[in-house]
Amino acid sequence: MESDQRCVEEPAREYRARVWGGAPRRLWETSMDGTTGGRLRELADWAATTPYGDGPVDMYGDAVVERLERRVAEELGFPAAAFFPTGTMAQQVALRCWAGRTGNAVVALHPLAHPELHESGAFGAVSGLRTVHLTDEPRLPTAEEVREHPEPFGALMVELPLRDAGFVLPTWDELVEVVEAARERDAVVHFDGARLWDCPTRFGRGLPEIAGLADSVYVSFYKSLGGLSGAALAGPDELVEEARLWRHRYGGQVFQQYPAALSALRGLDTELPRLPAYVAQARVVAAALREAFAEAGVPWFRVQPEVPHTHQFRVWLPYEPDALTAAALSLAEDTGTTLFRRWFPAPASGPPGMAVTEVTINAPGLEWTEQDVKEAVRAFLTRR
Repeated sequence: MESDQRCVEEPAREYRARVWGGAPRRLWETSMDGTTGGRLRELADWAATTPYGDGPVDMYGDAVVERLERRVAEELGFPAAAFFPTGTMAQQVALRCWAGRTGNAVVALHPLAHPELHESGAFGAVSGLRTVHLTDEPRLPTAEEVREHPEPFGALMVELPLRDAGFVLPTWDELVEVVEAARERDAVVHFDGARLWDCPTRFGRGLPEIAGLADSVYVSFYKSLGGLSGAALAGPDELVEEARLWRHRYGGQVFQQYPAALSALRGLDTELPRLPAYVAQARVVAAALREAFAEAGVPWFRVQPEVPHTHQFRVWLPYEPDALTAAALSLAEDTGTTLFRRWFPAPASGPPGMAVTEVTINAPGLEWTEQDVKEAVRAFLTRR
């Protein structure tokens, strides 16, 4: 009842963010946790300990933004990189530039890829691109599916990891084979690497070797790295030079972006080295969740993937999503523990009568033991 009354007094999203983000024990923190002033003070305090703090502010992409672009290019092993205010813009620009070079505006990608689900048809509506799907399975396409697709395509876009299939990745050998199959068709390869930073543990390879399979790569700064916003497109010099022109035409040549650029640099300095530990802990947490649900006699549940490929995974339960969200909120209010956050109905392609949520592991979750997870699950289930 307490949460119902308070949600009337302030917007539900803000209330949930305050309760979940303010809980002393959390598996992860999000960009919605904390306050505006607190977040800005944290960033300023960090910047004061680095050479960036005494540097000039940027104007139309110089200064600290240029330093960030050079850093990204070095991390990924590409000659150049360009900062973009959003990943939606970065990927449209990249693929329209490639379409101009290949003469083919068809992009092959997964039907669960971000541009297909979350960008309101921007590829076609804004950039004149057309998409085709190589598979409907909840995984990335195989080399055979790339080779056998009946229609020519100019670019293959591979989302690593594929978030809406459960943050899944292929094996390294499978990824190499997919790229080779695209090359056989004279298609360029672009990685939607919003969460590429998470991939080295699964692949057993460094970022330059992973990114080097592709002709161009987009990365996000607020996914995994905890930045305020922003993205980068990395690739050959001539592609990035043209991308800067299209960035201006798309309205992305922003006057000043130093807060976003500083937060991205902080993420590269502090969060990127921790990601392997987050992935390892995600596997511990996932195993504890599976055991806890089984011990509680939950009639049907799934942790997807069973062994996480990254520091993020999905959990499915056979209950109403609103009831599970309320239980997660009640757990945080009553015990100061945030185990889960919002739950959603299963998508049309998912099992009926199920609810799904995403779980992330970052710094706060490193302190959790297997027993901590199981106790939190038991307390959560009593509140549903």
